[in-house]
Amino acid sequence: MTYFLFLIGFVVLIKGADLLIEGSSSVAKRFGISDLVIGMTVVAFGTSAPELVVNVFASFNGNSDLAISNVLGSNIANIFLGLGVACLFGGLVVQRNTVIKEIPLSFLSACVLAFLANDHLIDLTANSALTRIDGLVLLSFFAVFFYYTVNLALVGKEKLVLETELMPVWKAVVFILLGLVGLVFGGEWIVDGAVLIAQKFGMSEALIGLTVVAIGTSLPEIVTCAVSAKKGKKDIAIGNVVGSNMFNVFWVLGLSSVIKPLPFQSSINFDVITHILAALLLFIFVFVANKKHILKRWHGVLFLGLYSVYMAIAIYRG
Repeated sequence: MTYFLFLIGFVVLIKGADLLIEGSSSVAKRFGISDLVIGMTVVAFGTSAPELVVNVFASFNGNSDLAISNVLGSNIANIFLGLGVACLFGGLVVQRNTVIKEIPLSFLSACVLAFLANDHLIDLTANSALTRIDGLVLLSFFAVFFYYTVNLALVGKEKLVLETELMPVWKAVVFILLGLVGLVFGGEWIVDGAVLIAQKFGMSEALIGLTVVAIGTSLPEIVTCAVSAKKGKKDIAIGNVVGSNMFNVFWVLGLSSVIKPLPFQSSINFDVITHILAALLLFIFVFVANKKHILKRWHGVLFLGLYSVYMAIAIYRG
């Protein structure tokens, strides 16, 4: 039954992403909220739901390696794999607000996680962990980010340009709810089946979190990026990745470590550095080395190539 749900999960996941985007875009058009804000809130919450579910259960069960590596692996996959695939459908034009505020915030979230997790390097303690205090710090960052996003929605109403067909509110709400349900259940079925398959090969908990579980829980973001880019809703693709990465660090890891402190293994620092590198490359490509703020196809090819190298190294380390 698990293997059957694993296969069905892909169909449910893809359809869920499609329904969520259609419903969210319709809500944006009716209430004057931009695609960017929708991507950073409704879509980001929905596509981060699998990470949240996995991490909450992992925290309760004491699987700290799985909880931390899941977020790291998911965020790396969101940038290298999600945006890499989205760029293949054509250049992604990034709004100025995203360039100067949201992408730097995403890079900051990666750095904050590195600082909070490495007690043995900063405080010279014997062990490192994301404690409940660290979790509250992350949740505080999330509160600031959420306030910023709400404020962005309020001041950005006049910038709306959408081609989405306007549907009745009840239908849009049904689409959003069905989309969220599809993402959560589809993601869970895929992860359950993938973990069962991976465990048969004797993979470590951290490796499963960085590869199988991370890709499984990132599939909503990856699919959403690809579908939205293909449909021309490129603000949703960028906003979804940036929003989801901050949600994963500030909200998912923050809540997980508040539920139960998460011991941190120094061996995971390679993945922490890769996480920072991915966020830094995104910042460089759209801000430092690109006056028009466009992610081009060659950026996508490079992202996909880097992700392939990272996966090879992760499997070798495991």
